[in-house]
Amino acid sequence: MIESIIRWSITNRFLVVIATLMLVAVGLYSLKNTPVDALPDLSDVQVIIKTSYPGQAPQVIEDQVTYPLTTAMLSVPGAVTVRGYSFFGDSYVYIIFDEKTDLYWARSRVLEYLSQVAPSLPAAARPQLGPDATGVGWVYLYALVDRTGQHDISELRSLQDWFLKFELQTVPGVSEISAVGGMVKQYQVRIDPDKLRAFDIPLSHIQTAIKRGNQEIGASVIEMADAEYMVRATGYIKNATDLGNIPLGVNKNGTPLLLKDIADIGTGPQMRRGIAELNGEGETVGGIVVMRYGENAQQVIKGVKAKLEQLKKGLPDGVEVITVYDRSALIERAVENLWVKLLEEFAVVALVCMVFLFHFRSSLVAIISLPVGILTAFSIMHWQGLNANIMSLGGIAIAIGAMIDGAIVMIENMHKHMEKTPLTDDNRWQIVAKSASEVGPALFFSLVIITVSFMPVFTLEAQEGRMFTPLAYTKTYAMAASAILAITLVPVLMGYFIRGKVLAENKNPVNRVLTKLYMPILSTVL
Repeated sequence: MIESIIRWSITNRFLVVIATLMLVAVGLYSLKNTPVDALPDLSDVQVIIKTSYPGQAPQVIEDQVTYPLTTAMLSVPGAVTVRGYSFFGDSYVYIIFDEKTDLYWARSRVLEYLSQVAPSLPAAARPQLGPDATGVGWVYLYALVDRTGQHDISELRSLQDWFLKFELQTVPGVSEISAVGGMVKQYQVRIDPDKLRAFDIPLSHIQTAIKRGNQEIGASVIEMADAEYMVRATGYIKNATDLGNIPLGVNKNGTPLLLKDIADIGTGPQMRRGIAELNGEGETVGGIVVMRYGENAQQVIKGVKAKLEQLKKGLPDGVEVITVYDRSALIERAVENLWVKLLEEFAVVALVCMVFLFHFRSSLVAIISLPVGILTAFSIMHWQGLNANIMSLGGIAIAIGAMIDGAIVMIENMHKHMEKTPLTDDNRWQIVAKSASEVGPALFFSLVIITVSFMPVFTLEAQEGRMFTPLAYTKTYAMAASAILAITLVPVLMGYFIRGKVLAENKNPVNRVLTKLYMPILSTVL
């Protein structure tokens, strides 16, 4: 059967060349569009529910928020583990799904069950889903620094929250921009408890008055002179003075009682439970770029950098954006390593063919077939949805050494036949067919054996499987492609590139020197 395939490929060599060109085109397209990352994604398929319940102790949050949410999420289809964590002011519930579950399907199911349990939560508790990202979604981190001292960390945090965050979220592939460090500016109302008792005002009344005093209300329209005028009451608080003038009622004398009469009003930082520090130089404000699930990390980082370069023009004088963490450097080194190894393999193959065969054009057969096999592996990777990372590229790097064996053995066997029968235009393809058919079946099955050598890796599960399966996939794809190309493309390339006279093995000076050195050692061993 293998001999029949070899002879059919030689007979229909034009179709083989056309198919190879099409395969190369598909491979180049796949190579350009395959997502690139530094590491394989080892995280589970999980959905996070974060619930803010300001000012409450962990035990209160556990009883009123975390426990109702975890018990409701136990019945979500596909969920295998539900974990709840309660902190001061915050609750986190992690729903971990079966590894074959689609992330967005899981998020929609969690939303359905969350809508059922949300009415039973306290009114001040605000549950929301976490970003559609994974554990390796943290791809870029930057810091805002003002070395001139013109802006404090509260102003830098405002730049992050109200300028950079909204602009960077428009970059394709970005799921979330998380702020870290700095101080969040807020209006602070410090109430005097003695005045509360004196005026007999409950604290809840002050909370209600502040909410009512910071809103706008529409009042339909008024029609005048064939025109409609929309009526609205402007009531948003613009500064601390507006906040102090909020009425609470009247005192015994009928005088309006204002908020500033019973409280000191000003601005200050929100209570913090942590800080961000940069290189031992003091506090700073940073932003974490979280990539969306399944996106191309390299393209996302490139888009974020380009957007930051545009936004730098709008920053105040003295404010700089400093890159703290950039995964693209690791990604580029991983990809560069593959190309370096590929070029080294090309050089070694060409050197071996020239030194031992004294025929440069023979090396072109191996040099051309090697990238075709690699592009074939990338095509299957792209179709399967695998991204290019250290492990998947490592599988191709492992396979490169064995992929070239078939071509080299076939080339050497053809040289043997050419030593016996001089090559002419009339008998070229007959010699190619005869030499390739002799070693083709053995080469094909030996490459197939190497191909299936990584099959046990596919039995790994959980994090071990997610770590090593990409390597096994790419190595298997590359070896399978080389096995097929060895009996289809390589014989055709041999007929086109191997021409002219070849030097006999016993006349090659390199072979003669090596033989003289090896024979005494062999006779000693025997």
